[in-house]
Amino acid sequence: MTPDTDNAQLRKAQDRFIDAWGRMGSVWGISRTMAEVHALLFVTGDALCMDELMDRLNISRGNASMSLRALLEWGVITKAHKDGQRRDYYVAEQDVWAMFRAILRERVKREVEPLIESLGEVRELYPSQGKDAPESARDLDQRLSEMQEVFELVATLGERFAGPSGQGLKVAAKLLAKAPARRKAKA
Repeated sequence: MTPDTDNAQLRKAQDRFIDAWGRMGSVWGISRTMAEVHALLFVTGDALCMDELMDRLNISRGNASMSLRALLEWGVITKAHKDGQRRDYYVAEQDVWAMFRAILRERVKREVEPLIESLGEVRELYPSQGKDAPESARDLDQRLSEMQEVFELVATLGERFAGPSGQGLKVAAKLLAKAPARRKAKA
């Protein structure tokens, strides 16, 4: 193989990863472009400037800028500087476990914590305590209380296992992977 063939195959593999990561990101509720920018930075392992990102992904400056800002907020990319260059460069977190911890923390912050707060607010809207509370209100309160408990546990596990410097997520995942699988009951 020639160096040009190797480069073409490498780029094809990178593009396939970028496309797959972009599709997955849109399923997760983030913009496809944001996921693709992250994928490009991750899969190349290079520090790239905004113009390079725009050219490779064929996206607008505004779209690139919004995606980079969001990825910086999520903590899955950082700014990097190249000697002699005045522009900003961006590099993705290359430690997969650190990246997934950052994603998990952000998902808990954006999705789980607001839901816990909303469940508490909903539970305050109706009288569920005391002898005058209707049974339907007590039943609803019980269901919402159980749901709130589950999401509070998820938030607690997220804090415990996805701390910025901890190995908890990796340890927990490996322990769970070793746990014996439950057998399905025969019908």
